[in-house]
Amino acid sequence: MNKDTVFLVDRPFSDTVDDILTAIIGGVVNEPIIFDVKQDRYPLTRQALDIRGITGILDDGTPDGVRHTFQKAVDFEYVQASNAVGWLDGGLHPKDSTTFYVDYALPAGISPSPLTDINVGSVTRTLSEAVGREIATVYEQINLAYKAGYIDSAAGTSLDHVVSILGVTRKPKEVAVGQATFFRASGVDGSVTIPAGTVVSTGQPLVRFATSEERTLQRGQARIDVPIRAEDAFAGAAGAVAAGAIIDLFAPIVGISRVTNFDPTVFSAEGETDDQLRARAKAVLRSLGQATLAALIRVIKEGNGTPVEVWEGENPDPVKAPLGTVTILVEAEPERMVSLRGAVHETRAAGVQATLVARYVFVTPRLVVTVRPGLTAQGKDKVVDEVIAGVQAYIDGLTSGIPATGKGILAGAKKDDVASVRVADVLTSRSDLGRPGGSVLTDAVVAALAGVPPGNEAAVRAAVEAALTGSVPALPPTGRRIPDRSLLQGPDGSPATDDQIDAGDFVVSATVGGDPFWVVLDMVPADVALREQ
Repeated sequence: MNKDTVFLVDRPFSDTVDDILTAIIGGVVNEPIIFDVKQDRYPLTRQALDIRGITGILDDGTPDGVRHTFQKAVDFEYVQASNAVGWLDGGLHPKDSTTFYVDYALPAGISPSPLTDINVGSVTRTLSEAVGREIATVYEQINLAYKAGYIDSAAGTSLDHVVSILGVTRKPKEVAVGQATFFRASGVDGSVTIPAGTVVSTGQPLVRFATSEERTLQRGQARIDVPIRAEDAFAGAAGAVAAGAIIDLFAPIVGISRVTNFDPTVFSAEGETDDQLRARAKAVLRSLGQATLAALIRVIKEGNGTPVEVWEGENPDPVKAPLGTVTILVEAEPERMVSLRGAVHETRAAGVQATLVARYVFVTPRLVVTVRPGLTAQGKDKVVDEVIAGVQAYIDGLTSGIPATGKGILAGAKKDDVASVRVADVLTSRSDLGRPGGSVLTDAVVAALAGVPPGNEAAVRAAVEAALTGSVPALPPTGRRIPDRSLLQGPDGSPATDDQIDAGDFVVSATVGGDPFWVVLDMVPADVALREQ
């Protein structure tokens, strides 16, 4: 089912009746027109008597938008002189580059239908509303049947049927509930998320509980309370435990040092809610033998990525990868990384921090674009988007190890409404892929010598020996961006000058340390300065 058919199922009763009435009087129903923010007049295919209604996609901040019925005289008007739809300033407009649909009546001499009376109470309107109600009811029933098949939209008995595939049943009210308090580990900064379904337990005798909601320990918070429910095996009196009895985490969570319960658990007055059942079923699905390193590598390969190197945190040595973390260096096109990270996040075990890094060079060109005069504010915004899209298309055409050129960036930015483009500056950075042991050893020697008095040969020798005999493992990558101006080069490979940048006579190197890297565009509308001719 695609977004068009989903919108068809969601069509309201009023839109359905309006389409029926327009068709009965011989009008045009759902004439498609593509919306462009650069214009506000849209001629109709046939001569109209008046516009009855317009539906389309409203930009609500989501990728697909939302279906909306626009209001006449508020959002649009019928411009009779040019037989066109006129969108009004201050009203709601369709999302740019989407299709809106127009219902309009035809003049009496053109309309093939003898029916004209569609006023409230007329036979024509009464019959149309009766038929429209039945059609709208069928749409709603189809919509409910569609939602009942998915864990995120099913509810009540339908949700019970969906999660039963995983062997999960709704917990009744005799299950004990309470609150577990999670404490932040010392030295850990930032947010820490405790997923729904996190298992905690008592000592002996063993009683296991699972968190029923996802909670996030915000930066600066030392602890957080999370609701818990006893597992099915500990229903009844076994689930009622005293305050302080909960002491163990079934699986470690990065950033959490310990857990306890300040109050005793009690029997629930109500059964498990839909949201709690939904979260627990997802936790069960994530735990079905998928949270292994082999599983992470498998989903990366299935996403057309190639694992190159893996760093696992197998011990608490802070110089190595921390305990409960895994970092994977992958070879993959930049556009695949979002889906690869999403797949790894869904596969990793709860409490394990999985990081994907790749050999990427990030480039941010700062452009000065001269456009033709007379563009509206929305038109200028669209030109900026088109310029960025053009540069993105050029960068996307490059492969690993192929540098980006200033001429290619300028060519990608040239569009119909653009008179000229100039490069004001270029920012470059690269992914942090860690440092080998030799580099870390050099840093250790330099640090050791920093505090030695000059001229004291014995002290120098002792400091160097102490640095050389210490454990110097390689540092794992972090994936952070490291600013690197040396990647911006002139035609001869030397650092690019201001004149070369201004003329676009430069390249962004795609080779670091002898290894081929991918060039990735990191550009936002603020990086494009518009000027009028």
